[in-house]
Amino acid sequence: MKQIIDQHRRRFLGIAAGVATVGLGSIDLAHAEAAASASPATKASFGTIKQIKAGVLDVGYAEAGPATGPVAILLHGWPYDIHSFVDVAPILAQSGYRVIIPYLRGYGSTNFLSGETLRNGEPAALAVDIVALMDALEIKKAVVAGFDWGARTADIIAALWPERCRALVSVSGYLISSQAAGSAPLPPAAELQWWYQFYFATERGRAGYEKYTHDFAKLIWKLASPQWKFDDATFDRSAKAFENKDHVAISIHNYRWRLGLAKGEAKYEDIENKLAAAPIISVPAITMEGDANGAPHPDPGAYAKKFSGRYDHRLVTGGIGHNLPQEAPQAFAKAVIDADGGA
Repeated sequence: MKQIIDQHRRRFLGIAAGVATVGLGSIDLAHAEAAASASPATKASFGTIKQIKAGVLDVGYAEAGPATGPVAILLHGWPYDIHSFVDVAPILAQSGYRVIIPYLRGYGSTNFLSGETLRNGEPAALAVDIVALMDALEIKKAVVAGFDWGARTADIIAALWPERCRALVSVSGYLISSQAAGSAPLPPAAELQWWYQFYFATERGRAGYEKYTHDFAKLIWKLASPQWKFDDATFDRSAKAFENKDHVAISIHNYRWRLGLAKGEAKYEDIENKLAAAPIISVPAITMEGDANGAPHPDPGAYAKKFSGRYDHRLVTGGIGHNLPQEAPQAFAKAVIDADGGA
């Protein structure tokens, strides 16, 4: 299997034509060709969605690639779904990876096993969900990769459960934070980018998101990826995942928790305390950013020192926005392969 992956890695270097590497301190900027982003996304689908009971959830997930291959777990963000990786998965599968793409809690066919469980969107809960999924699938180690909420979840797993991580790929880098950090005011221009977080802090915002979930999410897509020319069919394919009965509650809780306006659960308190210390990530890691990301995101120089192992940062050019895996699938898949084995 290692030979298969190495062969594809060498072949893959020719796929991302136009790649250049420029040193910038401890960061390398990889400029990957992303012409695919200029046209509507593929109409491909994952076919059958599998289900497995893991932790407090019945998790829905897509799977691709050989069952015996090294595992890559791909994690989506808000308000997106597993189709952010619909073009990444075949590349990794052909490289020999077993690819697992779960719906996060509150999305698609992932549902709570009990009606009594708090519909909790705090970061620790999402990370524990994925560790529980790995346990349920008997996966000892995996490459964890994602963007938005998925990147934060992957960061947390890499930081607190490094023995479960082969490597990390994180769009927008180190996203581990805390309620205390979230309470600090930002400059006005930065606060403006978080308008929806403040909207969600109000009851009007909760009611508005519940009433206009489809239109709200579509607006976020446009603002976060201003140069991505996705069509209605591409958005609607993902929007079906937002029909999950707990989607609104999870989304609202996540953003209210960040502002200290909603409580978490006591069982996650120890994890959140560890995260509040901004732990170093020691596993091999690649962070990525699109050159046209319209969503709030930190500067790469602000987090480079949070990675103590083998590390690269890649800037993907060509008008790539927040949903980097779907807008530049070849660049994202290459990062997974490179982080895992090193090119």
